[in-house]
Amino acid sequence: MTKAVNDTATDAVTDAMTDIEFHSAYDQGFARVAAVTLPVVPVDPAANAAAIIEQARSLGDDGVCLAAFPELCLTGYAIDDLLLSDVLLSDVLAAIETLRAASTDLLPALVVGAPLRLGDRLYNCALVIQGGRVRGVAPKSYLPTYREFYEKRHFAPGDALPAGVETIELPGVCNGSNDSGSDAAAVPGRPASRVPFGPNLLFEVDDVPGLTFHVEVCEDMWVPVPPSSLAALAGATVLVNISGSPITVGRAEDRELLARSSSARGLAAYVYAAAGQGESSTDLAWDGQTLVYENGELLGSTERFPDGPRATVVDVDVEGMHAERLRQGTFADNARTLSSSVAGSPAAATTFTDPAAFRRIRIGGAELTAPRTDIGLRRRVDRFPFVPDDPARLAQDCYEAYNIQVAALVQRLGAIGNPKIVIGVSGGLDSTHALIVAARAMDRLGRPRSDIHAITMPGFATSAGTRRNAEDLAVGLGCTFEELDIRATATQMLTEMGHPYGEYARTGDLPDGISERDLYDVTFENVQAGLRTDFLFRIANHRGGIVLGTGDLSELALGWCTFGVGDQMAHYGVNAGIPKTLIQHLIRWVVAERLFDDIVGRTLLSILDTEISPELVPAGAGGAIQSTQAKIGPYALQDFTLWHVLRRGARPSRIAFLAHQAWSDATAGDWPEGLPQAERVAYDLSEIRHWLELFHRRFFTNQFKRSTLPNGPKVVAGGSLSPRGDWRMPSDAAATAWLAELERNVPST
Repeated sequence: MTKAVNDTATDAVTDAMTDIEFHSAYDQGFARVAAVTLPVVPVDPAANAAAIIEQARSLGDDGVCLAAFPELCLTGYAIDDLLLSDVLLSDVLAAIETLRAASTDLLPALVVGAPLRLGDRLYNCALVIQGGRVRGVAPKSYLPTYREFYEKRHFAPGDALPAGVETIELPGVCNGSNDSGSDAAAVPGRPASRVPFGPNLLFEVDDVPGLTFHVEVCEDMWVPVPPSSLAALAGATVLVNISGSPITVGRAEDRELLARSSSARGLAAYVYAAAGQGESSTDLAWDGQTLVYENGELLGSTERFPDGPRATVVDVDVEGMHAERLRQGTFADNARTLSSSVAGSPAAATTFTDPAAFRRIRIGGAELTAPRTDIGLRRRVDRFPFVPDDPARLAQDCYEAYNIQVAALVQRLGAIGNPKIVIGVSGGLDSTHALIVAARAMDRLGRPRSDIHAITMPGFATSAGTRRNAEDLAVGLGCTFEELDIRATATQMLTEMGHPYGEYARTGDLPDGISERDLYDVTFENVQAGLRTDFLFRIANHRGGIVLGTGDLSELALGWCTFGVGDQMAHYGVNAGIPKTLIQHLIRWVVAERLFDDIVGRTLLSILDTEISPELVPAGAGGAIQSTQAKIGPYALQDFTLWHVLRRGARPSRIAFLAHQAWSDATAGDWPEGLPQAERVAYDLSEIRHWLELFHRRFFTNQFKRSTLPNGPKVVAGGSLSPRGDWRMPSDAAATAWLAELERNVPST
């Protein structure tokens, strides 16, 4: 590997005002939400309203803009026929008015559960209260009447409202003007609000771009097609479920499965709050489970069976969810299909089963204003997005990644007549990993490993240690090993092209004003890299083989490869889908799984301890070797950036914000198992900014290398850079806009 052909992009960066407050989670595309459980006082709405207000005030001070409380939390869930009491229902309306009035001075939009009357039926409802108004009411669509449940005794289902019903009257509730509904006085002198009513309500928060939430109630998430799934297709990014679910053995796991699944399918966050302490234990028990999932990943949860209130407070990635939806085109296609007319019908359905029929309720920026200060970030940010921190998940990922590579190589070899494999081995990480993939592929094919021709090609800077590791590994695996010293050929090529190194090598004399270090330019490096590849291709021709590429995903992103007749090219790039930060863990996993004998295992561990270097430039004064990461940046940071660019197309300022959260404190958070202590470091914002700028310069200027990329398997969910796969981009695109955004919005310190 060697440096890119063109290391710089245009420097034309336009000065402009800052677009965002860099340290603000809200400005960086996050929204702080809470799932709350709290002790309920059965049939005492006033006491429960007071408890909700107390929690809401504390959550608002913490920057929460949306807080969900359990099902029927104003009355208690397990109160049976008391739900039908006129006394209780009047007290519920009084408690709603208390909450409404208090919400004027509270930041969060509150989602609370209460029974409400419409005509002669009672509905199990979730009310959204914010800014001194009841914004809307969502009735529970699906009422369980099986096993321990008997809800149809008291409630009407919200999915079958009377024809024309789109609002509900709340006597005694003063609501002010309402964009989506009207207020009327049912009795002279007695206020009554009429607010939007139905399971098809979406609440849009203007001051938090992209935050649109939907509310469903308990059983709604247990049906095959929950209202929240349709809401996600209609545009909701946060799906709220307020629940009264009693606990039995195994039910908590079922809730987690459903919430996780809903968030993954809906490319959304799923906020779940269940009833707990205070509910009647006459026949049931309650655990107060709260949790938030986002796109299939658990962001946070609280202890179950708590004594007192508990809240899961997390920052959901609204911007990230929109990015995922933008890239997964079938998401919008599914919404279009379900919004289309049913065959034989003149028009599409107009209930909540139609994403196009959802009603949007706007919460204006002046009514809910999120804090634009540094409130931290309430979520875990992976330092290594390609490398799980959980040991079991890391082992699973390594198993899958390694076997994807092996299976792909087996398929390719079988499809082209089972040629030999010719591979250049340097003793570095990439060629090492490619070699152990090739060895396993030969085992799978029932072929001798001697059909792998492992060739080491010492150059002007090859160290004795890497040379020894290359031989020990190849011989230990049973490959056909040989050395081809390229120094003489490289010197001849440099001489014949008139490069000053040729004259220096012949005479020992340096041109005037030139130091020996000045001779080691990009041509000096690329002559070596090119010769190695040229030899490999011609050897493959001669011996009936294919050249197995060793370059990895990180090098491709940064252009850290020699184009054409160089390490950019091969017959098959087995490592092209593997980021550098994952490779060391793959090798470590191979050792732990004892896929090869102990001698090979010891050699692999020795290679892991070797400094990453292309070994193209002789060591400098004091023996300092050429360091890849000193030139192109720490792979830990560059892979972090790569994931966010490739998977989400994130803007530079957002990447910098997330990197600062992940890397500013080496003592905080988790580290992948097996990562050496010396690599558990911190980076300050100035370092992050510097390497982020370099990444974008190199990423854009080196697209031409990726546009002609050989075949190779996609491995990680973060994506690949194959022009036939995840990434297509013109080779002459410039990084100007990205560099300008970084300059505007990322502080230097």
